[in-house]
Amino acid sequence: MSYSAKIISMIEMGKFDDVQSEFEKALQNDSVDLIYSLAEELYSMGFSELAQRAYQFLLNKYPQEDQLRTALADIAISEGNNDQALNYLAAVKPDSDAYLNSLLVAADLYQTQGLFEVSEQKLLDAIRIAPEEPVVIFALAEFYFDVKKYHQAIPLYLKLVKLGIAEFSQVKLAQRLGFSYAVSGKFEQALGYLEQVHEDNIDLDTRFQLAFTALQLKQYDEAIKNFTKLKESSSDYTTVYPYLAEAYEQQGLLQKALEVLQEGLRVDQYNIKLYQLASSTALKLQQPKLAEQYLRSALDLDPDNATLLIQLSNLLVELKRYHENIDLLTDYLEKGEIDPQLNWNLGRSYAKIEDDKNALANYQLAEQTFNNQPDFLREISFFFRKIGKLSAAEKSVTAYLNIVPEDLEMLDLQDELRDLN
Repeated sequence: MSYSAKIISMIEMGKFDDVQSEFEKALQNDSVDLIYSLAEELYSMGFSELAQRAYQFLLNKYPQEDQLRTALADIAISEGNNDQALNYLAAVKPDSDAYLNSLLVAADLYQTQGLFEVSEQKLLDAIRIAPEEPVVIFALAEFYFDVKKYHQAIPLYLKLVKLGIAEFSQVKLAQRLGFSYAVSGKFEQALGYLEQVHEDNIDLDTRFQLAFTALQLKQYDEAIKNFTKLKESSSDYTTVYPYLAEAYEQQGLLQKALEVLQEGLRVDQYNIKLYQLASSTALKLQQPKLAEQYLRSALDLDPDNATLLIQLSNLLVELKRYHENIDLLTDYLEKGEIDPQLNWNLGRSYAKIEDDKNALANYQLAEQTFNNQPDFLREISFFFRKIGKLSAAEKSVTAYLNIVPEDLEMLDLQDELRDLN
């Protein structure tokens, strides 16, 4: 048995004490081919320091072998020695047999540094040199996939599939294509590829995409089945809960949807989105107190969240709790926050309690934003008519009728205002 073979055997059996001494013997006694194979084996097994020493030993003996430089650069990148990696790669010239591989290694290096444009350029250089080489096509496809340029990744994965390649470097191409089509909004194509992935190979993200794609295609039973499997596999995959609830809601199962959202909140009690959805669903189930509870819990977590505040304010107005709404919004506006929707809600609340002065002030602030919003124009038209601001009422009625010309009640109000004016 060669020293190289003995080293691998010792590592596989967990006998590490004598590996260093046997390694030195391998360098002195084994053939070049055996040492090269040893370096590859060591690197694949995670012994990068020994692999590096073996490659460097060979490079010292054969400095013209650029493939050794790319191997050493790859190890240097994995250990975070980027400058050392660049030095190795810079020594590989375009006329070298190893130049193509050096471009791939360099692309990997620049991507880890966040220099995506440089990385892409290296890969484009590689594909110009070898446009039909699967490893190059795959590398560029993976680059586009990683930087979320899925529309550019898709044709490259498809090219590999047409070459008869279903898997590359343990990556299932059907998985990649299904995911890429899904996030690109091409759900029918996505489902076709995702359904090709064997059940045993479906990871959590693929399961999510399979379920999400079915949801977009209105295949609600299929979506529920896969979202449920995902939830059962990993209850803390919190992205699943809103979409599973949506699937149930689309089937008219509102109570089931609410139960899913409540389950999600037990897993992640700090998830603002889940509180909002739970509140909305509770309202649809005619449970306003529960809806309010969820919104207030969310506001406790994020007191300055204007969206939550508006939702709670809208609910209080709907429940005709005008004084509570005024207190809620006044406290918020006193902090210096400005939102025209809050002024609209305040205007409506003051109007309902006959505080016309404050109602007018807030309506006028909101009008700057909502002067082309039919619901707002309709509301202030009647308010202006009530407090005797007839010109303002006629102006808002006219603006409203330009948008909704067939509203008979507003046409009658317009005629009334013209007679009064």
